[in-house]
Amino acid sequence: MKQDQTQIRLSKLLKRLKTEIILLDGGMGTLIQAEHLSEADYRGDIFTNWTQPLKGNHDLLNMTRPDVIKGIHVEYLEAGADIIETNTFNSTSISQSDYGTEAHVRDLNYHGAQIAQPFT
Repeated sequence: MKQDQTQIRLSKLLKRLKTEIILLDGGMGTLIQAEHLSEADYRGDIFTNWTQPLKGNHDLLNMTRPDVIKGIHVEYLEAGADIIETNTFNSTSISQSDYGTEAHVRDLNYHGAQIAQPFT
């Protein structure tokens, strides 16, 4: 069933691409920085006792401030984006190792997809 849904969506996208320009969203980081979030925003309730600074690890916001990420998706759609990307650019073990959060990569990707899914 899921495969059928994917094929239907892909077919619709390819049909649209033949007749119109499709707009992607823009950079998440730029709009996240405009929110002027604090260290506490990045920590949320999940990482309150984390020993390393987490501010700047935008992908953590998928778990700690999903409202911010969802709001950015809405902004892009209201601005005319046809396609939004998940907030998971740095949700890899290599990127997360800078913060010692590489064990949370699966959760970051999962939550990033969950936030974007209602817009599909």
